[in-house]
Amino acid sequence: MFNVEMYSGTRQENYRLLLQQLKALLDGENNEIANLSNASSLLNQFLDRTNWVGFYLMDEDQLVLGPFQGLPACVRIPLGKGVCGTAAATRETVRVEDVHLFPGHIACDAASQSEIVIPMVKDGELIGVLDIDSPEKNRFDEEDQKYLEEFVQVLMDMYRG
Repeated sequence: MFNVEMYSGTRQENYRLLLQQLKALLDGENNEIANLSNASSLLNQFLDRTNWVGFYLMDEDQLVLGPFQGLPACVRIPLGKGVCGTAAATRETVRVEDVHLFPGHIACDAASQSEIVIPMVKDGELIGVLDIDSPEKNRFDEEDQKYLEEFVQVLMDMYRG
C-alpha cells in the first residue's frame, strides 16, 4: 500500500506525508488494536535507523505491551520506571540521547542506544505511550519529536477508547 520510495521530499514533507498516510489508514476504522498495529507498522517502514517501534497501553496502574514492530519486548512497565514509565508518569515526551545514561533504563534490547517516548493522552486520560528505539546514539531530535507528537495526536483524535 505504501512505498518507501515515496518519501523522497524534504524531511518536513516526508513527515507531512506520513501524517496523511496515518489519517488514511485510520479513516473509517474504530478498532484500536488494528489502528495501533497499522500505526506501528507505518512508523517502522517510515523511520530509518530504528530497531523497535510500538505502543505500551495503560492497564490499571502500569503499562502493558501493545502492538509493535521489532524484537520481543518487556511486557509490563510500572509508571515512573524506565523511559516509558517516566514519560507516562510525567505525561511529557522523553527523548534520550544515550539510554545507558538514563537512570533506571529498562534494557529490553541490548542494541538500543537512544529512545523517544511520547505519551498518549485523550481527554485528560493517559492511554499509553508510543516508544521508539534506535541502535544509534542521539538518533532523535526536536524535529522528530515535533512530528511524532503530531502523529500521536492524530491517533488520539481518532481514538474512541
